[in-house]
Amino acid sequence: MASSDKVRAKKWLGQHFLTSQPVADRIVGLLQRSELPVIETGPGMGVLTTRLVARGLNLTAVEVDDESVAWLARELPQVRVIHASILECDLPPGSQAWIGNLPYNLSSPILFRMLELRAQVQEGVFMLQREVARRIAAPPDNKEYGILSVLLQYYYEVQYAFTVPPGAFSPPPKVHSGVIRLVRRRQADELALAPLAQVVKTAFNQRRKMLGNAVKSLPLELPEGWAARRPEQLSVAEFALLARQLA
Repeated sequence: MASSDKVRAKKWLGQHFLTSQPVADRIVGLLQRSELPVIETGPGMGVLTTRLVARGLNLTAVEVDDESVAWLARELPQVRVIHASILECDLPPGSQAWIGNLPYNLSSPILFRMLELRAQVQEGVFMLQREVARRIAAPPDNKEYGILSVLLQYYYEVQYAFTVPPGAFSPPPKVHSGVIRLVRRRQADELALAPLAQVVKTAFNQRRKMLGNAVKSLPLELPEGWAARRPEQLSVAEFALLARQLA
């Protein structure tokens, strides 16, 4: 890998940078809605940005780091850059796709931000810590199934695309990474996020308890037999059924 590529990649994963060009190409290749404007979250020094530009996509990069913003302006002037945090900035209106190598410590906040803007975000492709990626894609009756699983799977079709080994980075991190693709579900528009999040968070905050005890603080009438089930045994559709009681 050329030294300039290493400089561009240094922001990803703190001291770990992606060195595998096939992995970067494969991540970008997962974007299917090429007609949509693309928001790249935290491009750093352009590991994915250069490949997105090469595809001719309508790209906006959202980056909070001063050094990275300066590099993007100098090396990729054709890319629109929003110098702000994706968690706080005002994004262009209209339907869009998101892509990014998410910092491990910010992956959940960024995904919750995407849920808040789900009317706009029609597709998402992200690399994040493998455990988090697996959690998002986990089915019911699985120890990895939890809050992010239910919320994201209700509003999006979730695909766990592939695993990225430590050897794809330099220096190698101690953990694997995972890449996921999210595609917006059309039938999910009817249920607001707030009641669904309230039910799911209340249930999984006490996931070792039976559902009847875990959600007893909420004004819910559980269907027969549900009180003796554990939260991870409920499907996404069953959580939605409870959320509609609150809504």
